[in-house]
Amino acid sequence: MNQDALKKAAALAALEEIRALASGAVIGVGTGSTVNLFIDALAGSGINIRGAVSSSEASAQRLAAHGIPLVRLDEIEAETLPVYVDGADEIDPGFNMIKGGGGALTREKIVAAVARRFICICDASKKVATLGRFPLPVEVIPMARVQVGHEIARLASGIPRWREGFVTDNGNHILDISGLAITDPRTLESDLNQIAGVVTNGLFARRGADVLLLATASGVERSERSG
Repeated sequence: MNQDALKKAAALAALEEIRALASGAVIGVGTGSTVNLFIDALAGSGINIRGAVSSSEASAQRLAAHGIPLVRLDEIEAETLPVYVDGADEIDPGFNMIKGGGGALTREKIVAAVARRFICICDASKKVATLGRFPLPVEVIPMARVQVGHEIARLASGIPRWREGFVTDNGNHILDISGLAITDPRTLESDLNQIAGVVTNGLFARRGADVLLLATASGVERSERSG
């Protein structure tokens, strides 16, 4: 199976996960190529959802094109989302993730924070022993970009690179940090967020995935975070 086929298998597996969890509810939907396949599959699944909170403008447009109602997060402030479905750029054995390759990390982190269950869908290439092979995205206020880059290099010994020409849905810039071997993702996530000018970073350790649907050549492997 090629990577696209693996992504589609993970996306289809997620439908079965949410069928019982999301009937009549609003769900959270992430961003990226695997999530695009999930949205397409959801539209023809017959699963009865009330609508979706999207983590990006791109996903919102895809949901709307399929006629899936869009719901703002502030419209459901009295309730939590039963489930959030999203991919990952990397995920480790503890279900800590690097996300933000598509630049939607801040909104992804917000939607994930209010979901009772976070289902990560990805292909086997995203499973790693230690996070850091994929550059870590950090969303920064534009005026602070250079200062934040210097501070990150000092704090984490990483190499920051400006994602030039890219602007997030929030109007900010992205620094991609390479050269990291992230052995303590929770601590690094917190430390990076303390730098003045950082909006958030792409480490999802304090709110990692609850369920991993990992598409492999032999089928989709389902596992749950322990603890």
